[in-house]
Amino acid sequence: MTDATGETVNAAITTAYAQEWGRIVATLIRLTGDWDLAEECAQDAFATALERWPRDGVPERPGAWLTTTARNRALDRIRRSATEASKLKEAARMAELGDDRVTLDDFPDDRLRLMFTCCHPALTLDAQVALTLRTLAGLTTAEIAGAFLVSEHTMGQRLFRAKHKIRHAGIPFRVPPAHLLPERTSAVLAVLYLLFNEGYAASGGTDLVRQRLTAEAIRLGRLLSTLMPDEPEASGLLALMLLHDARRAGRLDAHGDLVPLEDQDRASWDRPQIEEGIAILERALRRQSPGIYQVQAAIAACHAEAPDAAQTDWSEIALLYSELARLAPGPIVELNRAVAVAMADGPLAGLDLVDALTQSGQLAGYHLLPATRADLLRRLGRHDEAAHAYREALDLAPAEPQRRYLQRRLTDATAATDGR
Repeated sequence: MTDATGETVNAAITTAYAQEWGRIVATLIRLTGDWDLAEECAQDAFATALERWPRDGVPERPGAWLTTTARNRALDRIRRSATEASKLKEAARMAELGDDRVTLDDFPDDRLRLMFTCCHPALTLDAQVALTLRTLAGLTTAEIAGAFLVSEHTMGQRLFRAKHKIRHAGIPFRVPPAHLLPERTSAVLAVLYLLFNEGYAASGGTDLVRQRLTAEAIRLGRLLSTLMPDEPEASGLLALMLLHDARRAGRLDAHGDLVPLEDQDRASWDRPQIEEGIAILERALRRQSPGIYQVQAAIAACHAEAPDAAQTDWSEIALLYSELARLAPGPIVELNRAVAVAMADGPLAGLDLVDALTQSGQLAGYHLLPATRADLLRRLGRHDEAAHAYREALDLAPAEPQRRYLQRRLTDATAATDGR
Protein backbone atom coordinates (compact mmCIF):
# COMPACT_ATOMS: atom_id res chain seq x y z
CA MET A 1 0.00 0.00 0.00
CA THR A 2 1.07 3.59 -0.60
CA ASP A 3 -0.18 6.68 1.24
CA ALA A 4 -2.50 8.76 -0.87
CA THR A 5 -4.38 12.03 -0.81
CA GLY A 6 -8.03 12.16 -1.80
CA GLU A 7 -7.04 13.43 -5.23
CA THR A 8 -4.57 10.58 -5.71
CA VAL A 9 -7.18 8.02 -4.61
CA ASN A 10 -9.75 9.39 -7.02
CA ALA A 11 -7.24 9.29 -9.85
CA ALA A 12 -6.22 5.73 -8.95
CA ILE A 13 -9.84 4.55 -8.87
CA THR A 14 -10.62 6.27 -12.16
CA THR A 15 -7.62 4.61 -13.79
CA ALA A 16 -8.46 1.24 -12.27
CA TYR A 17 -12.04 1.47 -13.52
CA ALA A 18 -10.86 2.22 -17.03
CA GLN A 19 -8.32 -0.59 -17.04
CA GLU A 20 -9.90 -3.28 -14.90
CA TRP A 21 -13.71 -3.08 -15.02
CA GLY A 22 -14.12 -5.45 -17.96
CA ARG A 23 -11.59 -7.90 -16.60
CA ILE A 24 -13.21 -7.99 -13.14
CA VAL A 25 -16.71 -8.50 -14.53
CA ALA A 26 -15.53 -11.17 -16.99
CA THR A 27 -13.72 -13.03 -14.20
CA LEU A 28 -16.80 -13.00 -11.98
CA ILE A 29 -19.06 -14.16 -14.79
CA ARG A 30 -16.74 -17.10 -15.41
CA LEU A 31 -16.66 -17.96 -11.69
CA THR A 32 -20.36 -17.45 -10.90
CA GLY A 33 -22.24 -17.65 -14.18
CA ASP A 34 -24.37 -14.74 -12.92
CA TRP A 35 -24.09 -11.58 -15.01
CA ASP A 36 -26.01 -9.31 -12.63
CA LEU A 37 -24.09 -10.57 -9.62
CA ALA A 38 -20.82 -9.97 -11.46
CA GLU A 39 -21.65 -6.33 -12.20
CA GLU A 40 -23.01 -5.70 -8.70
CA CYS A 41 -19.95 -7.18 -6.97
CA ALA A 42 -17.61 -5.26 -9.26
CA GLN A 43 -19.43 -2.06 -8.30
CA ASP A 44 -19.21 -3.05 -4.62
CA ALA A 45 -15.44 -3.50 -4.97
CA PHE A 46 -15.01 0.02 -6.31
CA ALA A 47 -17.27 1.39 -3.57
CA THR A 48 -15.13 -0.42 -0.99
CA ALA A 49 -12.02 1.09 -2.54
CA LEU A 50 -13.50 4.56 -2.12
CA GLU A 51 -13.93 3.82 1.59
CA ARG A 52 -10.64 2.05 2.34
CA TRP A 53 -7.98 3.51 0.05
CA PRO A 54 -8.05 7.01 1.58
CA ARG A 55 -7.41 5.33 4.98
CA ASP A 56 -5.18 2.39 4.03
CA GLY A 57 -3.48 3.78 0.94
CA VAL A 58 -3.70 2.76 -2.71
CA PRO A 59 -2.62 -0.88 -3.23
CA GLU A 60 0.47 -1.48 -5.29
CA ARG A 61 -1.66 -3.59 -7.63
CA PRO A 62 -5.11 -1.97 -7.63
CA GLY A 63 -6.50 -4.39 -10.21
CA ALA A 64 -5.61 -7.43 -8.13
CA TRP A 65 -7.07 -5.82 -4.99
CA LEU A 66 -10.34 -4.96 -6.76
CA THR A 67 -10.64 -8.38 -8.40
CA THR A 68 -10.07 -10.20 -5.10
CA THR A 69 -12.49 -7.91 -3.26
CA ALA A 70 -15.16 -8.40 -5.90
CA ARG A 71 -14.60 -12.17 -5.92
CA ASN A 72 -14.87 -12.34 -2.12
CA ARG A 73 -18.04 -10.26 -2.21
CA ALA A 74 -19.54 -12.67 -4.76
CA LEU A 75 -18.48 -15.64 -2.63
CA ASP A 76 -20.17 -14.16 0.46
CA ARG A 77 -23.40 -13.57 -1.42
CA ILE A 78 -23.42 -17.06 -2.92
CA ARG A 79 -22.84 -18.61 0.50
CA ARG A 80 -25.69 -16.62 2.05
CA SER A 81 -28.09 -17.70 -0.67
CA ALA A 82 -26.72 -21.23 -1.18
CA THR A 83 -29.75 -23.44 -0.56
CA GLU A 84 -28.98 -25.81 -3.42
CA ALA A 85 -26.15 -28.30 -3.65
CA SER A 86 -25.02 -26.77 -6.97
CA LYS A 87 -24.63 -23.35 -5.35
CA LEU A 88 -22.73 -24.81 -2.44
CA LYS A 89 -20.41 -26.55 -4.87
CA GLU A 90 -19.92 -23.23 -6.74
CA ALA A 91 -19.10 -21.46 -3.49
CA ALA A 92 -16.56 -24.16 -2.61
CA ARG A 93 -14.91 -23.83 -6.02
CA MET A 94 -14.63 -20.05 -5.65
CA ALA A 95 -13.25 -20.48 -2.14
CA GLU A 96 -10.24 -22.27 -3.60
CA LEU A 97 -9.01 -18.78 -4.52
CA GLY A 98 -9.82 -17.41 -1.09
CA ASP A 99 -6.33 -16.26 -0.12
CA ASP A 100 -6.16 -12.46 0.07
CA ARG A 101 -2.71 -12.70 -1.47
CA VAL A 102 -4.24 -13.68 -4.82
CA THR A 103 -2.74 -11.72 -7.70
CA LEU A 104 -3.97 -10.93 -11.17
CA ASP A 105 -1.94 -13.88 -12.42
CA ASP A 106 -4.47 -16.16 -10.69
CA PHE A 107 -7.27 -14.70 -12.81
CA PRO A 108 -6.99 -15.36 -16.54
CA ASP A 109 -8.02 -12.57 -18.88
CA ASP A 110 -11.60 -13.50 -19.77
CA ARG A 111 -12.51 -10.40 -21.76
CA LEU A 112 -12.44 -11.98 -25.20
CA ARG A 113 -14.39 -14.93 -23.84
CA LEU A 114 -16.96 -12.45 -22.54
CA MET A 115 -17.07 -10.66 -25.88
CA PHE A 116 -17.80 -13.82 -27.84
CA THR A 117 -20.43 -14.86 -25.31
CA CYS A 118 -22.15 -11.50 -25.68
CA CYS A 119 -22.01 -11.94 -29.44
CA HIS A 120 -23.76 -15.29 -29.54
CA PRO A 121 -25.98 -15.58 -32.65
CA ALA A 122 -29.02 -16.37 -30.47
CA LEU A 123 -29.03 -12.65 -29.57
CA THR A 124 -29.98 -9.87 -31.95
CA LEU A 125 -27.06 -7.83 -33.28
CA ASP A 126 -28.12 -4.72 -31.36
CA ALA A 127 -28.38 -6.75 -28.15
CA GLN A 128 -24.95 -8.30 -28.74
CA VAL A 129 -23.30 -4.94 -29.18
CA ALA A 130 -25.15 -3.26 -26.32
CA LEU A 131 -24.48 -6.06 -23.85
CA THR A 132 -20.77 -6.09 -24.60
CA LEU A 133 -20.48 -2.32 -24.29
CA ARG A 134 -22.23 -2.43 -20.92
CA THR A 135 -20.53 -5.49 -19.45
CA LEU A 136 -17.08 -5.44 -20.97
CA ALA A 137 -16.39 -1.73 -21.38
CA GLY A 138 -18.45 -0.44 -18.47
CA LEU A 139 -20.40 2.13 -20.49
CA THR A 140 -23.55 3.31 -18.77
CA THR A 141 -26.95 2.45 -20.17
CA ALA A 142 -27.36 6.13 -21.12
CA GLU A 143 -24.10 6.15 -23.08
CA ILE A 144 -25.08 3.03 -25.00
CA ALA A 145 -28.54 4.45 -25.66
CA GLY A 146 -26.88 7.53 -27.14
CA ALA A 147 -24.75 5.39 -29.43
CA PHE A 148 -27.88 3.57 -30.66
CA LEU A 149 -30.04 6.73 -30.81
CA VAL A 150 -32.72 5.17 -28.57
CA SER A 151 -34.09 6.08 -25.15
CA GLU A 152 -32.35 4.99 -21.97
CA HIS A 153 -35.45 3.00 -20.97
CA THR A 154 -35.47 1.13 -24.29
CA MET A 155 -31.80 0.27 -23.93
CA GLY A 156 -32.30 -0.87 -20.34
CA GLN A 157 -35.00 -3.28 -21.46
CA ARG A 158 -32.79 -4.53 -24.28
CA LEU A 159 -29.95 -5.26 -21.89
CA PHE A 160 -32.28 -7.03 -19.46
CA ARG A 161 -33.66 -9.27 -22.20
CA ALA A 162 -30.17 -10.10 -23.48
CA LYS A 163 -28.94 -11.19 -20.03
CA HIS A 164 -32.12 -13.18 -19.47
CA LYS A 165 -31.67 -15.01 -22.75
CA ILE A 166 -28.05 -15.89 -22.02
CA ARG A 167 -28.99 -17.18 -18.57
CA HIS A 168 -31.96 -19.27 -19.65
CA ALA A 169 -30.71 -20.46 -23.05
CA GLY A 170 -27.54 -21.94 -21.56
CA ILE A 171 -25.24 -19.92 -23.81
CA PRO A 172 -21.69 -21.03 -22.93
CA PHE A 173 -19.12 -18.59 -21.59
CA ARG A 174 -16.28 -19.34 -24.00
CA VAL A 175 -14.44 -18.38 -27.14
CA PRO A 176 -16.16 -20.62 -29.69
CA PRO A 177 -14.27 -23.29 -31.63
CA ALA A 178 -12.73 -22.31 -34.96
CA HIS A 179 -15.61 -23.54 -37.10
CA LEU A 180 -18.06 -21.26 -35.25
CA LEU A 181 -15.92 -18.12 -35.25
CA PRO A 182 -17.13 -16.69 -38.60
CA GLU A 183 -20.78 -16.43 -37.50
CA ARG A 184 -19.74 -14.30 -34.53
CA THR A 185 -17.27 -12.10 -36.39
CA SER A 186 -19.60 -9.36 -37.64
CA ALA A 187 -21.05 -8.75 -34.18
CA VAL A 188 -17.64 -8.73 -32.49
CA LEU A 189 -16.33 -6.24 -35.04
CA ALA A 190 -19.43 -4.08 -34.56
CA VAL A 191 -18.81 -4.06 -30.81
CA LEU A 192 -15.27 -2.80 -31.25
CA TYR A 193 -16.31 -0.28 -33.88
CA LEU A 194 -19.02 1.27 -31.69
CA LEU A 195 -16.76 1.16 -28.66
CA PHE A 196 -14.05 3.03 -30.55
CA ASN A 197 -16.53 5.55 -31.97
CA GLU A 198 -17.97 6.32 -28.54
CA GLY A 199 -14.44 7.15 -27.42
CA TYR A 200 -13.44 8.98 -30.60
CA ALA A 201 -16.54 11.21 -30.75
CA ALA A 202 -18.53 10.89 -27.52
CA SER A 203 -22.31 10.82 -27.80
CA GLY A 204 -22.63 13.30 -24.95
CA GLY A 205 -20.90 15.11 -22.11
CA THR A 206 -18.17 17.70 -21.88
CA ASP A 207 -15.34 15.69 -23.48
CA LEU A 208 -15.35 14.90 -27.18
CA VAL A 209 -12.64 12.23 -26.84
CA ARG A 210 -12.68 9.46 -24.23
CA GLN A 211 -9.24 7.98 -24.61
CA ARG A 212 -9.88 5.02 -22.31
CA LEU A 213 -12.56 3.77 -24.72
CA THR A 214 -10.46 4.17 -27.84
CA ALA A 215 -7.52 2.52 -26.10
CA GLU A 216 -9.70 -0.39 -24.96
CA ALA A 217 -11.14 -0.84 -28.45
CA ILE A 218 -7.64 -0.89 -29.97
CA ARG A 219 -6.37 -3.29 -27.32
CA LEU A 220 -9.26 -5.68 -27.95
CA GLY A 221 -8.79 -5.20 -31.69
CA ARG A 222 -5.21 -6.38 -31.38
CA LEU A 223 -6.34 -9.42 -29.39
CA LEU A 224 -9.05 -10.23 -31.91
CA SER A 225 -6.67 -9.83 -34.83
CA THR A 226 -4.25 -12.21 -33.13
CA LEU A 227 -7.03 -14.67 -32.43
CA MET A 228 -8.31 -14.51 -36.02
CA PRO A 229 -5.20 -13.92 -38.17
CA ASP A 230 -6.95 -15.09 -41.33
CA GLU A 231 -9.87 -12.66 -40.96
CA PRO A 232 -9.04 -9.57 -43.08
CA GLU A 233 -11.88 -7.50 -41.62
CA ALA A 234 -10.45 -7.91 -38.11
CA SER A 235 -7.18 -6.50 -39.42
CA GLY A 236 -9.05 -3.84 -41.38
CA LEU A 237 -10.83 -2.63 -38.27
CA LEU A 238 -7.61 -2.57 -36.26
CA ALA A 239 -5.97 -0.53 -39.03
CA LEU A 240 -8.94 1.85 -39.12
CA MET A 241 -8.82 2.46 -35.37
CA LEU A 242 -5.05 2.98 -35.38
CA LEU A 243 -5.23 5.47 -38.26
CA HIS A 244 -8.01 7.51 -36.65
CA ASP A 245 -6.43 7.42 -33.21
CA ALA A 246 -3.09 8.55 -34.66
CA ARG A 247 -4.70 11.94 -35.36
CA ARG A 248 -5.95 12.34 -31.78
CA ALA A 249 -3.45 15.01 -30.72
CA GLY A 250 -4.50 17.28 -33.56
CA ARG A 251 -8.26 17.00 -33.14
CA LEU A 252 -8.59 19.32 -30.15
CA ASP A 253 -6.90 22.63 -29.39
CA ALA A 254 -5.42 23.68 -26.04
CA HIS A 255 -8.91 24.58 -24.78
CA GLY A 256 -10.40 21.23 -25.73
CA ASP A 257 -12.21 22.66 -28.75
CA LEU A 258 -12.68 20.75 -31.99
CA VAL A 259 -10.20 21.42 -34.79
CA PRO A 260 -11.44 20.56 -38.32
CA LEU A 261 -9.36 18.02 -40.24
CA GLU A 262 -8.22 20.60 -42.77
CA ASP A 263 -6.85 22.84 -39.98
CA GLN A 264 -5.13 20.17 -37.90
CA ASP A 265 -1.39 20.31 -37.28
CA ARG A 266 -0.23 17.19 -39.10
CA ALA A 267 3.10 17.31 -37.32
CA SER A 268 1.17 16.34 -34.17
CA TRP A 269 -0.10 13.13 -35.75
CA ASP A 270 1.46 9.89 -34.54
CA ARG A 271 3.51 8.83 -37.58
CA PRO A 272 4.69 5.44 -36.22
CA GLN A 273 1.07 4.54 -35.49
CA ILE A 274 0.04 5.65 -38.98
CA GLU A 275 2.75 3.48 -40.49
CA GLU A 276 1.60 0.53 -38.39
CA GLY A 277 -2.02 1.03 -39.44
CA ILE A 278 -1.13 1.24 -43.13
CA ALA A 279 1.05 -1.88 -42.91
CA ILE A 280 -1.79 -3.83 -41.26
CA LEU A 281 -4.23 -2.57 -43.90
CA GLU A 282 -1.95 -3.57 -46.77
CA ARG A 283 -1.63 -7.10 -45.38
CA ALA A 284 -5.41 -7.34 -45.08
CA LEU A 285 -6.01 -6.05 -48.61
CA ARG A 286 -3.63 -8.64 -50.05
CA ARG A 287 -6.19 -11.29 -49.10
CA GLN A 288 -8.46 -9.76 -51.77
CA SER A 289 -11.59 -9.99 -49.64
CA PRO A 290 -12.56 -6.34 -49.13
CA GLY A 291 -15.08 -5.39 -46.47
CA ILE A 292 -16.48 -2.30 -44.86
CA TYR A 293 -13.68 -1.87 -42.32
CA GLN A 294 -10.91 -2.29 -44.87
CA VAL A 295 -12.57 0.32 -47.13
CA GLN A 296 -12.93 2.77 -44.24
CA ALA A 297 -9.31 2.16 -43.29
CA ALA A 298 -8.31 2.93 -46.88
CA ILE A 299 -10.17 6.24 -46.61
CA ALA A 300 -8.40 7.03 -43.34
CA ALA A 301 -5.08 6.16 -45.00
CA CYS A 302 -5.75 8.71 -47.76
CA HIS A 303 -6.05 11.42 -45.10
CA ALA A 304 -3.08 10.16 -43.09
CA GLU A 305 -0.73 10.01 -46.06
CA ALA A 306 -1.56 13.45 -47.47
CA PRO A 307 1.28 15.91 -46.65
CA ASP A 308 -1.30 18.67 -46.15
CA ALA A 309 -5.04 19.17 -46.58
CA ALA A 310 -4.67 20.64 -50.07
CA GLN A 311 -2.98 17.47 -51.36
CA THR A 312 -5.65 15.08 -50.09
CA ASP A 313 -6.85 12.77 -52.88
CA TRP A 314 -10.55 13.54 -52.57
CA SER A 315 -11.41 11.86 -55.87
CA GLU A 316 -10.02 8.58 -54.51
CA ILE A 317 -11.89 9.10 -51.24
CA ALA A 318 -15.16 9.71 -53.13
CA LEU A 319 -14.64 6.46 -55.05
CA LEU A 320 -13.95 4.59 -51.82
CA TYR A 321 -17.16 5.97 -50.30
CA SER A 322 -19.04 4.75 -53.37
CA GLU A 323 -17.61 1.28 -52.73
CA LEU A 324 -18.55 1.56 -49.06
CA ALA A 325 -22.10 2.53 -50.05
CA ARG A 326 -22.25 -0.62 -52.17
CA LEU A 327 -21.06 -2.84 -49.31
CA ALA A 328 -23.05 -1.14 -46.55
CA PRO A 329 -25.67 1.23 -47.94
CA GLY A 330 -26.97 3.77 -45.46
CA PRO A 331 -27.59 7.49 -44.97
CA ILE A 332 -24.46 8.19 -42.89
CA VAL A 333 -22.26 6.67 -45.57
CA GLU A 334 -24.07 8.84 -48.12
CA LEU A 335 -23.47 11.93 -46.00
CA ASN A 336 -19.75 11.20 -45.86
CA ARG A 337 -19.74 10.55 -49.60
CA ALA A 338 -21.39 13.93 -50.11
CA VAL A 339 -18.53 15.61 -48.24
CA ALA A 340 -15.97 13.82 -50.39
CA VAL A 341 -17.83 14.74 -53.59
CA ALA A 342 -17.97 18.36 -52.43
CA MET A 343 -14.22 18.40 -51.90
CA ALA A 344 -13.52 16.70 -55.22
CA ASP A 345 -16.12 18.37 -57.48
CA GLY A 346 -17.12 21.52 -55.62
CA PRO A 347 -19.53 22.40 -52.79
CA LEU A 348 -22.57 22.64 -55.05
CA ALA A 349 -22.22 19.01 -56.11
CA GLY A 350 -22.03 17.95 -52.50
CA LEU A 351 -24.94 20.20 -51.49
CA ASP A 352 -27.24 18.46 -53.98
CA LEU A 353 -26.51 15.13 -52.27
CA VAL A 354 -26.98 16.61 -48.79
CA ASP A 355 -30.30 18.19 -49.75
CA ALA A 356 -31.51 14.84 -51.07
CA LEU A 357 -30.63 13.26 -47.70
CA THR A 358 -32.44 16.07 -45.87
CA GLN A 359 -35.58 15.55 -47.93
CA SER A 360 -35.48 11.79 -47.29
CA GLY A 361 -35.77 12.35 -43.54
CA GLN A 362 -33.42 9.43 -42.86
CA LEU A 363 -31.06 11.49 -40.73
CA ALA A 364 -33.60 13.63 -38.91
CA GLY A 365 -32.13 14.65 -35.57
CA TYR A 366 -28.54 13.85 -36.58
CA HIS A 367 -26.53 17.01 -35.98
CA LEU A 368 -23.89 16.35 -38.64
CA LEU A 369 -26.47 16.62 -41.42
CA PRO A 370 -27.28 20.33 -40.86
CA ALA A 371 -23.66 20.94 -39.85
CA THR A 372 -22.45 19.57 -43.18
CA ARG A 373 -25.07 21.53 -45.07
CA ALA A 374 -24.07 24.69 -43.20
CA ASP A 375 -20.41 24.22 -44.11
CA LEU A 376 -21.21 23.78 -47.80
CA LEU A 377 -23.46 26.84 -47.79
CA ARG A 378 -20.69 28.83 -46.10
CA ARG A 379 -18.22 27.79 -48.80
CA LEU A 380 -20.74 28.91 -51.42
CA GLY A 381 -21.03 32.33 -49.74
CA ARG A 382 -24.69 31.78 -48.78
CA HIS A 383 -24.16 32.99 -45.23
CA ASP A 384 -27.82 33.59 -44.29
CA GLU A 385 -28.70 29.98 -45.07
CA ALA A 386 -25.49 28.76 -43.45
CA ALA A 387 -26.33 30.56 -40.21
CA HIS A 388 -29.77 28.95 -40.14
CA ALA A 389 -28.25 25.48 -40.66
CA TYR A 390 -25.60 26.10 -37.98
CA ARG A 391 -28.37 26.99 -35.50
CA GLU A 392 -30.15 23.74 -36.32
CA ALA A 393 -26.95 21.74 -35.85
CA LEU A 394 -26.18 23.55 -32.60
CA ASP A 395 -29.55 22.52 -31.17
CA LEU A 396 -28.81 18.87 -31.97
CA ALA A 397 -25.10 18.57 -31.11
CA PRO A 398 -24.61 16.06 -28.26
CA ALA A 399 -21.20 17.06 -26.84
CA GLU A 400 -19.98 20.40 -25.53
CA PRO A 401 -16.85 20.66 -27.76
CA GLN A 402 -19.05 20.18 -30.84
CA ARG A 403 -21.44 22.87 -29.63
CA ARG A 404 -18.59 25.31 -29.07
CA TYR A 405 -17.26 24.65 -32.58
CA LEU A 406 -20.68 25.15 -34.15
CA GLN A 407 -21.23 28.33 -32.11
CA ARG A 408 -18.00 29.78 -33.51
CA ARG A 409 -19.09 28.88 -37.04
CA LEU A 410 -22.50 30.45 -36.40
CA THR A 411 -20.88 33.64 -35.10
CA ASP A 412 -18.69 33.85 -38.22
CA ALA A 413 -21.65 33.25 -40.55
CA THR A 414 -23.73 35.87 -38.76
CA ALA A 415 -20.88 38.38 -38.94
CA ALA A 416 -20.44 37.70 -42.67
CA THR A 417 -24.15 38.32 -43.19
CA ASP A 418 -24.11 41.56 -41.21
CA GLY A 419 -21.03 42.75 -43.04
CA ARG A 420 -22.48 42.49 -46.52
